[in-house]
Amino acid sequence: MAPSKRLTVFITGCSPGGMGAALASAFHAAGHHVFATARDPSKLSDLASQGIEILTLDVTSASSIESAVEAVERSISTKSSSDNDSVPAGLDILINNAGGHYTAPISDASLASAKALFDLNVWAQLAVTQALLPLLMRSRSSAPSAAKDDLAVPMIVNHTSVGSVAALPFQGVYSASKAAFARLSDAMRLEFAALGIRVVELKTAMVMTNFIKNSQNNNVEGKSQQLPRGSLFEPARAVVEDVMSQDQFDGRGITAEQWAAGVVSDLMQRNPPAIIWRGQDAIWGRFMSLMPTWMVDGLLRKMMKLDVVEQIMKESSKD
Repeated sequence: MAPSKRLTVFITGCSPGGMGAALASAFHAAGHHVFATARDPSKLSDLASQGIEILTLDVTSASSIESAVEAVERSISTKSSSDNDSVPAGLDILINNAGGHYTAPISDASLASAKALFDLNVWAQLAVTQALLPLLMRSRSSAPSAAKDDLAVPMIVNHTSVGSVAALPFQGVYSASKAAFARLSDAMRLEFAALGIRVVELKTAMVMTNFIKNSQNNNVEGKSQQLPRGSLFEPARAVVEDVMSQDQFDGRGITAEQWAAGVVSDLMQRNPPAIIWRGQDAIWGRFMSLMPTWMVDGLLRKMMKLDVVEQIMKESSKD
């Protein structure tokens, strides 16, 4: 059902070439007021040229979050006044999209990098959500009765990953952070229902973005992703680093624009699902959540070349 009012949408992590930017364009094309955010707003010139409102936001910074929330409040208050609304407008949809990546064997993972990733992929999501809850609550009280009948707002959309379903070898810290965010989203969905706020989890599979390219160059701390000297996996270094590079997935998936159009369509339903699965092969992620552990382990061992790594390690131990 088409929405009966112009929604106000706040999206984190809208850097060029990513899914956040694609979502911002898709919501804007659908006629909604979009706040697109990034740590460096100068990189969002393409979104700005479309008429999308650009804000600076580092989701790991409390002061940056506070400034962004104040900017949103000023913007929607100005709009409310110009429209002569008796009730101040609120925020209709929050999309927690910002996040980071990290690849390393568990035995070699940097605790500093792991903690930084959880700060970004879990605690920052909670901080942004808490900061914007008052504006989301205001949306509930300001929405006209007609809009309440056909819109699932206010709404929080938490972008996790199919990686939250199964532990990805050599991406264990990343998978753990996304699984933690998924469980946090579950708790939000249950608790916030009593507040009249809907919570949807977005589990994405393969989409063609710059995500893999960025993760090949940098981990969450800005260091190259290679096995350290003295790694227990040293005999299989070439294979492990090849898996860590994710070259096998580069260039695969649906386009970010196709993905975003599907997500917006899903969210604009009168009763959107609690979990949205999107992206190429997302159906496999859904199946994996239902498969027995031994079957999932077998699939991942083959997909992530652990069978090859295991053979190399066995042969090296004979020397």
